[in-house]
Amino acid sequence: MDNNTREQFGSRLGYILVSAGCAIGIGNVWKFPYICGQYGGAIFMLIYLLFLVILGIPILTTEFAIGRGSQRSAARAYDVLEPKGTKWHWYSWFSIIGCSLLMMYYTTVAGWMMNYGLKHIAGTFVGKTPDEVTGGFGEMLGNPLELTFWTVLVCLLGFTVCYFGIQRGIERVTKYLMVALLVLMLVLAVHSVFLDGADAGVRYYLVPNLENIADHGLGEVVFNAMSHAFFTLSIGVGSMLIFGSYIGKSRSLMGESMVITGLDTFVALTAGFIIIPSCFAYGVEVGAGPSLIFITIPNLFTQMPGGRWWGAVFFIFLTFAAMSTVVAVFEGIIAFFMDRFDWERKKSTIVSGIAITLLSMPCVFGFNIWSKIQLLGEGSSVLDFEDFIVSNNLLPLGSLAFVLFCTSKNGWGFENFIAEVNAGKGIKMPANAVSKFYMTWVLPLIIIAVYLKGYWDMFKPETGFDGRFFGWMAFALLFLAFIMFVAIWGGHRRAAKEQ
Repeated sequence: MDNNTREQFGSRLGYILVSAGCAIGIGNVWKFPYICGQYGGAIFMLIYLLFLVILGIPILTTEFAIGRGSQRSAARAYDVLEPKGTKWHWYSWFSIIGCSLLMMYYTTVAGWMMNYGLKHIAGTFVGKTPDEVTGGFGEMLGNPLELTFWTVLVCLLGFTVCYFGIQRGIERVTKYLMVALLVLMLVLAVHSVFLDGADAGVRYYLVPNLENIADHGLGEVVFNAMSHAFFTLSIGVGSMLIFGSYIGKSRSLMGESMVITGLDTFVALTAGFIIIPSCFAYGVEVGAGPSLIFITIPNLFTQMPGGRWWGAVFFIFLTFAAMSTVVAVFEGIIAFFMDRFDWERKKSTIVSGIAITLLSMPCVFGFNIWSKIQLLGEGSSVLDFEDFIVSNNLLPLGSLAFVLFCTSKNGWGFENFIAEVNAGKGIKMPANAVSKFYMTWVLPLIIIAVYLKGYWDMFKPETGFDGRFFGWMAFALLFLAFIMFVAIWGGHRRAAKEQ
């Protein structure tokens, strides 16, 4: 793909909203409220915000810097920036694997959102009891044809938008939907906090309670907050890197990362104000799991005047939030093959669309005809396993690779990285010894420590995994060793060639 003809965003607003749209999605509205409730409300939220500042923003900045510095997707970004003789380009395959795995279950859940929007329009939940609403969600999961239809529709719509390119497709569609979503969520949040009995939910959400940390353990709460900071910002697999390659150098990247993270955080916190107070108002368990939004929200709207239509609008725009991420990650997949194999956009879109649609089927069937496949233990699903590989592995380790590449002498190097980050107007990243030490040593060590702690919390023998604990820990250490091997061995190869 010729760098001189590379597509560009039509405006800074378009770039910010599309990038924020990649971050804003299921992770904010579907996942954040229920794990926030599960891990103690305000305590989890505070730790999550801390990780966004000390981990999320710096790592997001590295992704944008690699993309803008190379003017390539993850397929060729390392090839352009890496020193001769190093092996950083091996990481390019992490990107396509990570983005594909993410879409293998993200498209299914986006289909749930779309399906529930239609159900509200049709009045399916009018007059239903909470038990009937809960049973309806189980019936949907148990119907492979229904799930397949909505998953395929999500893939078709997402790749159709990408087919028309950056300005005519992705930017045009995303920026208007994001503004509408933000306005709608504010209206719903205001309504939720004024429900009878919602004040207890607001206190639970905003007032820290140290007893909640003791219930789960500080390490588990911290890891889940860190993991969600990766998940919600879509960092670690190059899904944000591609948008860095579509922008110029008029604005500094640190400032842009802060704006995008701020929008992402605003949506996550607002989603909590919609869902958690309503849980307390209608007696729904706050930590009920991923199905929370498909139980709480329908019950909420059945109780309000015009709730049928409020529910329809909410799930439609919730679909738009999910679709903004789907479209953004699809663009990363399409651009990967365009850069790697010099394909035209049309060919890459068609091939990628067919592949992702087929790869999404295991998640669909994992709730019904393949429900006996429980790779993470009894009661788990294919979606749980795919999410584990992405959220617990590829996102943190991919982020580690980005940080090491941007700071290592055997990689792009801190001086080149900081020069790219601070090019243009806006907030700058400090170019001093403290910043370099933090990015080079502290940030990687935090990622490694929390990554390994996550494995311990999930697979330690008392959780019921017994002998499998050692197998999973070996998998984690091999994964980590590969990251370090490429970074260190590649540098020695380079040094040997220079001698």
